[in-house]
Amino acid sequence: MLDTHARKHVQPVVEKTADALLKMGFTADSVTKIAFVIGMSSGLFIYLDQPFWAVVVLWLSGYLDVVDGTMARKTKPSSWGTLLDISFDRLVEISVILGLAFRFPESMWALLLLSVSIIVAMTVFLTVGALSDKEGMKSFYYQAGLAERTEGFILFTLMIVFSTYLTAITLVFCAVQLVTICQRMAEARRILK
Repeated sequence: MLDTHARKHVQPVVEKTADALLKMGFTADSVTKIAFVIGMSSGLFIYLDQPFWAVVVLWLSGYLDVVDGTMARKTKPSSWGTLLDISFDRLVEISVILGLAFRFPESMWALLLLSVSIIVAMTVFLTVGALSDKEGMKSFYYQAGLAERTEGFILFTLMIVFSTYLTAITLVFCAVQLVTICQRMAEARRILK
């Protein structure tokens, strides 16, 4: 929801960052890889009980994830870049979930449910994107929903910072994912009929 509706407010800063990185010789794919490495460290910081750094690197990787897409659209977007971007995004999320699960094993069952809900939500999202004839700003049709990447980062941040309530926040995240899955399935039914 926030990715779809708030993007226009942060896009000017993203554009400037993308232009600066392109001028410095970076490619969209190289920024995707940098964002991936930075984001993967979030799970390690969680496990090492460094929540401040876990949140900082998570959001930095998320910002660079937005920047790399803008860089790709300014140059030449590629299917390979899209694959890297989507795959690395999921791996960063897995890193956070694993870091939390190993640090707080009593919440592992809820984190497992969250993992399942993310898998189902992404399966619907990617399948609709692949089957749809609709065009979008990205290299595939992008289905908006209640839980987009920014909402996920907000919820991950709450899970990291307020770990005392980890199970409850994780279950809220699962519920948000379920609403998103239902939204995307309803839209998919309309689009793909």
